[in-house]
Amino acid sequence: LGCLNEARFGIVFGALGAGRDCLEAAIAYASDREVFDKPLSGYQLTQAKLAEMALELGKGMLLAERIGRLKDNGTLRPEHVSMGKLNNVRAALQIAREARTILGANGITLEYPVMRHANNLESVLTYEGTSEVHLLVIGQALTGVGAFR
Repeated sequence: LGCLNEARFGIVFGALGAGRDCLEAAIAYASDREVFDKPLSGYQLTQAKLAEMALELGKGMLLAERIGRLKDNGTLRPEHVSMGKLNNVRAALQIAREARTILGANGITLEYPVMRHANNLESVLTYEGTSEVHLLVIGQALTGVGAFR
């Protein structure tokens, strides 16, 4: 479990890197792409999508920082790491999916990093413990009752 928690701890941060790259790609694309004589970034829906993506990335970064401080203080528990992995991989995957919608058909090409990150995050969602396992770890910490069987 110690090795798993170390790997999961890294995922808490690594997933955010993928999310950040997707957000940056979406911002750059939306700024450069002209639609009806103005940049795609000049449309309300695009700005709302970018803002939501930035919000989720920021929340994930705060969570990762808090988990890092708990580790530094020696008070990190497995459920903290489960929360971080579960939340941050979900958030990064949602950012990647939203970025793909901003890039349109270009979002599935290898010219942009979005689809590569989305595919990788789909696998990260599963390895080092599925979402269901992390939910059970968190549930056990909340209730004091294990429900793994």
